[in-house]
Amino acid sequence: MADTAAFPYETRLNILHGPLEIVDAKALADACEFKWFNQTLCKVNDSVVRLGVFEGEYHWHKHDEDDEFFFVMEGKLLIDLEGGVEDHPEPRVIELAPGQGFVVPRTVVHRTRAQQRTVVLMVENAGIIPTGN
Repeated sequence: MADTAAFPYETRLNILHGPLEIVDAKALADACEFKWFNQTLCKVNDSVVRLGVFEGEYHWHKHDEDDEFFFVMEGKLLIDLEGGVEDHPEPRVIELAPGQGFVVPRTVVHRTRAQQRTVVLMVENAGIIPTGN
């Protein structure tokens, strides 16, 4: 795994909950005091579900082998896409409101931003490097 300590984000890769345990994402998000927080909640097959609490912007990055799914619970998430993808050659910004989700395909250079505190669930391969390749 990449050294997540090199970035100004609180990234916790430990799995908080096992099978048959209740996951209270709202309580965890409500207790969060970080501007940029990422906590692995649980593992499902070969994927993990992570909670993100975002305010500000993440750096541009990509994942060579892994897709990422973002689902907004609270706030508004902006996902900047660099472009150059076969179906979408131009740069664009995806705006997600609560209840909306979006998959960023592998190899697509992107960054996430939140102008106000935003709570997100992410589903991704358990072996993904959160800060990118």
